[in-house]
Parts: sequence; C-alpha cells; structure tokens
Amino acid sequence: MDFGLTTELFPNEYRYRPTLAANDKPMIDLVQVIQGLHMSLDPRTVFACYGNVLGQHLPVMGVDLSLAQQEFSWGSPHGISMSRYLDYGDRALSLNYKLQSLLTQQQLALLQDIEALLLQPLLNAVQYQAMSTQAMFDSLTGLGNRHYYQESVKTAVARSQRNLGQVSLVILDLDNFKQLNDCFGHACGDSILKVFGELLNESIRNTDQAFRIGGDEFVVLVQGDAHAAAILCERIISKMLQQPLLMRFEVRASLGVAQLAEEQEHHQLYELADRALYQAKAAGRNCYRISMTDYDEERISA
Repeated sequence: MDFGLTTELFPNEYRYRPTLAANDKPMIDLVQVIQGLHMSLDPRTVFACYGNVLGQHLPVMGVDLSLAQQEFSWGSPHGISMSRYLDYGDRALSLNYKLQSLLTQQQLALLQDIEALLLQPLLNAVQYQAMSTQAMFDSLTGLGNRHYYQESVKTAVARSQRNLGQVSLVILDLDNFKQLNDCFGHACGDSILKVFGELLNESIRNTDQAFRIGGDEFVVLVQGDAHAAAILCERIISKMLQQPLLMRFEVRASLGVAQLAEEQEHHQLYELADRALYQAKAAGRNCYRISMTDYDEERISA
C-alpha cells in the first residue's frame, strides 16, 4: 500500500520556466531556480525540479542521488557518465549524471552554481517527509495511526457522498490478545502485532487503507461495498491460518463490517462496524459479521 504523506501538485507544476533573452535563448535565473526548489515538500518533486533545470540549460540526460536511505532519480539512465560530490556534514554525497556530451568549462561552472542550490531544499523536504511519516503512521506495524485514520475516513465519506464510489469499514481485533501478552510478555505481543500488520497490508488492495488505531484494534477502509469487504475478511482469516507465528500462538481475529449508507457520518459507520465486531465475538470469534445500515437489522455471515 502506498500512503500519501503530503498533498502535492504534479511535478510539472514545479517545472522551472527559463527567461528568454533577446535572441530567444534561455537565460538562467538562479533566484527563480531556488524558489522553484523550495516550492514543494515532497523530496521526489524537489529532485525532479532540479533535473528539469539541468535538462533545460545543460546537456544532462539524467541524474541520480542517494540521500537519507532514499534513492532519487531523474531522466534517462543512458549517456556519458559523470560523478560529482556535494559536501554533506562530514561526508560527501555522490551525484551521478548521464550526459549527452561532455561539458565545457563554462557548463561545468553553471552546473556547480545549480548544484549549490539543491541540498538545502532537498534536505528540508526529506526531514518534512520523515516528520509526516512519524505523525501519520504507527511505528510498530507501519500502518496508518488513529490520527491518519480519522482524516482518511472523513475524506472517504466525503468522496462517497459525492457519488464517487462506495465505502465500507472493517474493524478487526485479535482474540484474547491480553491473555497472550500476560502469558508470553509484551515483546512477544509486539512481534505478533507487527506480523499481523504485515499480513493485513498484504491482504488489502491498493485502493484500500489499513490502520492500527490502538492496542490490538485495526481498521480497514475498503473502497467498495460490503461484499468487497467480506471477501477481504475471508482473505485475512485464510492468511492467518497460514502464518507460522500466528499459528504457533493460536492467534485468531474477529472482524466486523459496515457499508456506508447515504447521508451517514463516519462515526455512525464506525459504530455499525463495531456492533458487527461484537456479533462476531458472540458467535465464537475467528469469524466476521456484516452489519446492515439499519441499526436494528444485521446480516450474519460465516
């Protein structure tokens, strides 16, 4: 699953637009370049903007860089190779270029001027991305946290109310998890939560979102109706029976499903799914139940 960290425009929105001289040849404006690099807080967009500037003024076909355990790349991987280095604290970062032709001394000087503008906006974007990840994702499982869920479900409900697709909610928790923690310790419990988070992330579709909202409670926002959510529940239960660690400690889960109804609020959707979850627990656990939109009517599913 991919989770969006920031709301970004497409990279082309940040494309550097050169000023034209009297002879219609582009003139570089370094102030405009640095402003363009600082426009985005997405590091990939910052690097794409850097590559666009290079491509407009120099015979640079591609460039790549490794920074903060991330790989950045722009343009073509083909061409004449050239490496240059930027000072980064007590070490040097390698910028690997692919050129259409060797650079002249004047072009090298221009490249050096542009390179000097890259590092600070790129570092700012990387740091912002790291802080956003910490604020939005659960550190143990890597799934979205409660805050991210609350923002995402509001967005999903708003989209559905604009007739942009159906939305369902699945609430899951691990059966008898407290007893497991008491018997085997919190380190074992954390390992089980981490493995279950990975299993959940592997089970959902690219259009769905999974979250850990507290303890052993998880939710999945499903882009689809209750039938699509039921298929997901069956997939999760099946995968749990094949996961070695979960099988070793006999970990099972109960799941509740609700489909968003017209003019329904996100907290009502949660309440319906939560009611279905307790129906699953009352039915013996290790199963799922689907709640209808009417609070007094529930359809039980094996």
